[in-house]
Amino acid sequence: MSSDLVRLARSWLAQDPDPETRAELVALLENGDDDALRERFGGKLEFGTAGLRGELGAGPNRMNRVTVMRAAAGLAEVLGPGRHVVIGYDARHKSDVFARDTAAVLTGAGLRASVLPSPLPTPVLAFAVRRLGADAGVTVTASHNPPRDNGYKVYWDDGSQIVPPIDAEISAAIDAVGPVSELPLGSGWTELGDDLVAAYLAAMTALPLGDARELRVAYTPLHGVGGATLTRAFLAAGFDAPATVEAQAAPDPDFPTVAFPNPEEPGAMDLALELARRVGADLVLANDPDADRCAVGVPTPGGDYRMLTGDEVGALLGEHVIRRTSGDGRLVATTIVSSSLLGAIASEYGVRHAETLTGFKWIMKAGEGLVFGYEEALGYSVGSEAGLPVHDKDGIGAALTVAGLAAQARLDGRTLLDLLDDQARRYGLHATSQLSVRVDDVSLITGAMARLRAAPPVELGGREVESSDDLSEGSADLPPTDGLRYRLSDGARVVVRPSGTEPKLKCYLEVVVPVTGEVPAARERAVRALDALKADLSAALGL
Repeated sequence: MSSDLVRLARSWLAQDPDPETRAELVALLENGDDDALRERFGGKLEFGTAGLRGELGAGPNRMNRVTVMRAAAGLAEVLGPGRHVVIGYDARHKSDVFARDTAAVLTGAGLRASVLPSPLPTPVLAFAVRRLGADAGVTVTASHNPPRDNGYKVYWDDGSQIVPPIDAEISAAIDAVGPVSELPLGSGWTELGDDLVAAYLAAMTALPLGDARELRVAYTPLHGVGGATLTRAFLAAGFDAPATVEAQAAPDPDFPTVAFPNPEEPGAMDLALELARRVGADLVLANDPDADRCAVGVPTPGGDYRMLTGDEVGALLGEHVIRRTSGDGRLVATTIVSSSLLGAIASEYGVRHAETLTGFKWIMKAGEGLVFGYEEALGYSVGSEAGLPVHDKDGIGAALTVAGLAAQARLDGRTLLDLLDDQARRYGLHATSQLSVRVDDVSLITGAMARLRAAPPVELGGREVESSDDLSEGSADLPPTDGLRYRLSDGARVVVRPSGTEPKLKCYLEVVVPVTGEVPAARERAVRALDALKADLSAALGL
């Protein structure tokens, strides 16, 4: 074994308070497993705007108690003594332990810490930061990652996720932390009660839900923490409790019924759709495991169900919020990879609209007067006349508002699909799709981006490329990011960017098709147009 790896492993072992990861590391050293040690000690999890996320295990390149305690110590250093931090956690393996470790390190450093009363949705933590007037928040979650992962997200005093340069300041402070066995640990943190959850639920019922309540809903929390909170929210708002997938109702960190606990993944919604057919549901809802995202399914005229895209739900919710709020200062926002339909809707109503970089941390920085924000990856933040109750994506509030919208449509003898057709007739059919290319060698992605920058396409899918924006240069509206945006004739658009979390090149496509006859015919034309874009873009990427 490499002597450097052994030295690093023994140094880690000397400070690790967790008997499980200590035993793991001892076994690797005794077995002389050089490859496994290199995986754990050959690098480290980097703290960024999304905090930390990685596989559970020993070493700096894994999520464990040492990694978490170092992160908490770095956060404490940046904030300083006397500041107040609220801590939440989900039901993943070791989330509760990591939350307590964070509280111990923070209080030991002279800060005040308040811990949520149980595993709860991430939006409850985001809400709590502002509700309690805290200086920061931490939630222990890996969202919809595989069961072996966990993570650590930091929120600032505005209740939204951190943005640069705060992430770099915390990262530098983490790097300066010595052995965690030498950190002073406190015990005087506050255990919050259910009154905080009740306040969150009151804020949810104040959203623009309308008056209709007759609706049959099939729901799954996908083994996550959303089930109890969503059911309480529905009952508090006057809806019947949703029919919940029994096999996925209780939090389970192993996610035994799904290959991947993400409602966007193939197969993840199978049990919910099966339940919907059995009970004749008017609406299908799902939260991801930390309940900050919301998936929506609807009955089709053919008698089955289909899932709506994030852009479809975003357009429905966006117009709904605009119609139920008032004032000249209102703002709605989405990201550069989401549909342009929200902008068209906002323009029709005389409401300001902004586009941001991907991620809710940027949506929440769009400007004053924000009443609605969404991103195509099933994330929505719904507001009212009073503004946004949660400064992050909120799968509970989104589910509740979609239910109100669907109940009103049902009362009117209509469906959400009818409302989407209304939008297509009024604003043009905005159809979106994605092309993702996974590679084994990330240098292939770098090469593809370099080729596109050196020789931008002049035509894609039979449409002229009218402008090409290199997003790495930044602009007055957007900070620099590694991406390319092409605006095509007839309102079409393509955005190409490397994934921030996987070895993938992701391409976001949109076409706008006028509806001059029947909407289904326009949808067929849109599918053909998107297929043509995909074919030409695949050839241009050369991957």
